[in-house]
This record gives sequence, C-alpha cells and structure tokens, in this order.
Amino acid sequence: MPFTRDTIEKALQAGYAAGTAAKGGKNADYIPFLASVPSGLFGLAVVTADGQLFKTGDADFAFAIESISKVFTLALVMEAIGIDGVHDKVGADPTGLPFNSVIALELHRGRPLSPLVNAGAIATVSLVPGDSADARWAAILDCQSRFAGRGIALSDEVNRSEQTTNFHNRAIAWLLCSAGTCYSDPMMAVDIYTRQCSTLVTAADLATMGATLAAGGVNPVTGQRVIDARNTAPILAEMAMEGLYTASGDWAYDVGLPGKSGVGGGVLAVVPGELAIAAFSPPLNPAGNSVRGLVAVAAVAKELGCNLFQPRKA
Repeated sequence: MPFTRDTIEKALQAGYAAGTAAKGGKNADYIPFLASVPSGLFGLAVVTADGQLFKTGDADFAFAIESISKVFTLALVMEAIGIDGVHDKVGADPTGLPFNSVIALELHRGRPLSPLVNAGAIATVSLVPGDSADARWAAILDCQSRFAGRGIALSDEVNRSEQTTNFHNRAIAWLLCSAGTCYSDPMMAVDIYTRQCSTLVTAADLATMGATLAAGGVNPVTGQRVIDARNTAPILAEMAMEGLYTASGDWAYDVGLPGKSGVGGGVLAVVPGELAIAAFSPPLNPAGNSVRGLVAVAAVAKELGCNLFQPRKA
C-alpha cells in the first residue's frame, strides 16, 4: 500500500521534532570550511518514487555533499564497467574501520573493500571513463545533476578547503597505486575525488537523488532514466554494508534501510520502490555521522514502518 500524503507529512514532522530534540556532536573541523557552517542548521526532506516532495526546516540550504557523492560515482562507474567489474575491482564488504583507514587497505594487500570508504572511492573515481581529468570530472558532475534533477555545481570555496588538507587521501592513493588498484594517475584520482565531495546539495536534492534509486534508476521528478534498473540493487547493497561508516551495522539493526552519510552533515536513506529520506545538520558524532540527521531519518522511517527486515503493516 503506497504511503499517503498525510502519513508522510506526519512522519516528517515526527522526524523533525526528534531531530530538533537531539543534542551533542560537533562540526567536522579537519576541513576548515565545514567547521564554519552554522551548527544550528537542520533540514529534513522526503521524495517519493512518484516525485512528491515533502520538506521542513533548512531543507533548501546548500551544503557540501562530501561522502554521499561516493554513491553516485559508484552508479556512474557501474554503468561503465558493469556490476561484476565493480565487484571485482573495488569490492562490497565493510571494513569495520574508519572511513579513511590506511590499515584496512594494508590488511588486504592494497585491495579496497568498499567503494563507500575513501580508498575504495578513490579507486572508483580512477575507473570513471574519460580521456582527461576534465572529461572525468564533467561525467561525475553530470551524473550528480541527473540524479538531483537540476544542475549541481562545485563550490570553489569547499574545494580549496579540501584540496589544501587532503594529504591523507593522497597517501591512500599512492598505496592503491603501489598495489595496482588505482586505474588512473593517482593524484588525478584524488583531485577528482576531492572535487566530487565539494559540490553543494540540499536535503531536498539528496532526497530526490535517493528517490531515483528507490524508483529503479528513473528520476521521479524529471522522468529521466539515470541508470539501468539492474544496477540499483547492488548500489543499495553497498549502502547497507558501509554507508554509515563504522555505525553501518547499528543502522541496519535499528533502522533497516540502505543509507549514506557525509561529514558535511547529510544523511540519506532509501526505501526501495517507495521513497527516500534525507536530512542535513552539521554537528557529527565520533563516527562522522550527523547527530540530528540520524535521529530524524530514523524517526521518519519508524513512523512510516519501512524497516526492510520487518513486514510492513497494511
């Protein structure tokens, strides 16, 4: 049974109340721009698989997409080299370690385990088709825009802030290169990866991007097919495995939805065939996930009864 407008609006308000009441966390401070974003901002949005938008709070505030971008570059590369190609070259297993872990890479002889941690995401970027850095970047930006249903743009300010502090990711790229698991020039891969994390989106954009996955690869707002329907299930599986970093297992246990977070304060969850829920709030917990965002999205999901591991009541 599809969700009604009244049901979604009620769930949205419940989620916003729960998120507003959540306390604690602090902005990411290792990227100077993120430390400067007002910590009181909080937005929440839902987009259904038939294109209905519901939003509240600061859902139209543009913030840095950060690691949520990994999902959409994964989709782009999956379209280019196929499901098996991504699985063979990048993997689909949780690392059990922080998203920027070098140890996880070393323990597996330089093979990244997941495209949703930094090592795997850099390897994924290195697989984006294109005969130049500009061509690869244009493909990524176009992919994000098609998922969002509008033109997504790079923030030069965010990009500068990140490019001048991405030394750890450069080290990861060289480790990938030494293991033969970076498939382009490693510094080009890091540069493009850093740019893809520096675009600006809103919670409403994120919900539309997630709803495109929920709708089997068709953007429900524009009606445009963005990716092949066959690719949505493995993308959602990757999100379930590693989408919320070291808290991914807890999220699956408590909420039961594929999700993805970013240190810019975004949180996205997808209900296949139905809708997507997105939140934005900058203060993060120690795992790098938005404190208010997690609480709000979980509350919406609970109110709607859309845990994939529990039968939904009629």
